[in-house]
Amino acid sequence: MKRIVSVALAAAMTFSAFAQSKDYVTQEINSPDRSLPTFYESLKSRMEFRLGWKDGANPKKWKKEGLAKAKELILFDEDKTPFDMVVIASEKRDGYTAQKVVFNISQDTRTLAYLLIPDGDKKFPAALMLHDHGSKFTIGKEKMVKPFGDTEADADKLKQTEAWSSRYFENTFPGDELAKRGYVVLSFDALGWGDRSVAGFKTDSQQALASNLFNMGTSFAGIIAQEDVRAAKFLASLPQVDKKKVACIGFSMGGFRSWQLAALSDDISAGVAVCWMGTMVNHMKPKDGQTKGQSAFSMLHPYIARYLDYPDVAGLAAPKYMMFIGGTDDGVNPTDGTQEAYEKMKKIWAANKASDKLETILIEDGGHEFLPPQQKTAFDWLDKIFK
Repeated sequence: MKRIVSVALAAAMTFSAFAQSKDYVTQEINSPDRSLPTFYESLKSRMEFRLGWKDGANPKKWKKEGLAKAKELILFDEDKTPFDMVVIASEKRDGYTAQKVVFNISQDTRTLAYLLIPDGDKKFPAALMLHDHGSKFTIGKEKMVKPFGDTEADADKLKQTEAWSSRYFENTFPGDELAKRGYVVLSFDALGWGDRSVAGFKTDSQQALASNLFNMGTSFAGIIAQEDVRAAKFLASLPQVDKKKVACIGFSMGGFRSWQLAALSDDISAGVAVCWMGTMVNHMKPKDGQTKGQSAFSMLHPYIARYLDYPDVAGLAAPKYMMFIGGTDDGVNPTDGTQEAYEKMKKIWAANKASDKLETILIEDGGHEFLPPQQKTAFDWLDKIFK
């Protein structure tokens, strides 16, 4: 009898162990997207942004703490390398001169840039034009400034950029439009684009580039941010520039770069960010570009989500002049996230008694583009501030 009871007890224990052994998740990756863990909603619920803006905070104290953390996580080095600019080509355009210049963007590399200088003998306001991502790596600076046409390579770039301009800017080059208004304009390639790319570099090349930079103690997004800070300082240092009137203007990824730079750089006094603003939580959903790796690495600073949300980082620019332009049909930025970010930034600028310095625009049915009417709105706003 004892043996029967023992066998029965062993069988029950075996069944119980078997049942417990099946009490686990067998598919831990979200199936529709295949890039999010099944528990990502739980992770999202714990995104507290410890140093994010809280109503009633002291704006100066908040900015001091938040900016220190942002610089710690984004800017790895303080680079004071002399710029040592050289002009290698120039051509006269309508009311301004376009130059190809080479300068030290960092202690590690010299880069080719386009510099537009208005006619006249005085100091001008200036704008750093920050190009988009677009998974189009053969052109970068040329997306914002019309390329030269003096070589076969330039002619090929002109053909590519005209197609790009037709798609996103309605056949304009935003940098050239600003130069016609009397602005010194600088545009350069971010790492991986234009003259800083290589034949065969494509979307999935970014993953390896980002991994290698992580392994060397930096990041893809960090390199881009540091070089943007350096480019702003270079632009402000030019003899033709009124250093108190330097703006940054960017579209798409360039919009991300623009509000980030306005927060990080003392050389920037105003910024325009087009088609890139939202909250991290609203971007953390299946099929969003920020969840797919690749292009996300150009805007991904490790661990910053523990401390600051996107509108928090942008808010560190307050009380500077800032304009944000978005559209309700922008497939890159979920509208609810854009609206939520706008509301937070309005509170930050209000706390700084600078509500009049912040413009947040959400165009009904507006897409992922920077068309002439929006360019006019942005450039008229800059004229009002600077002139």
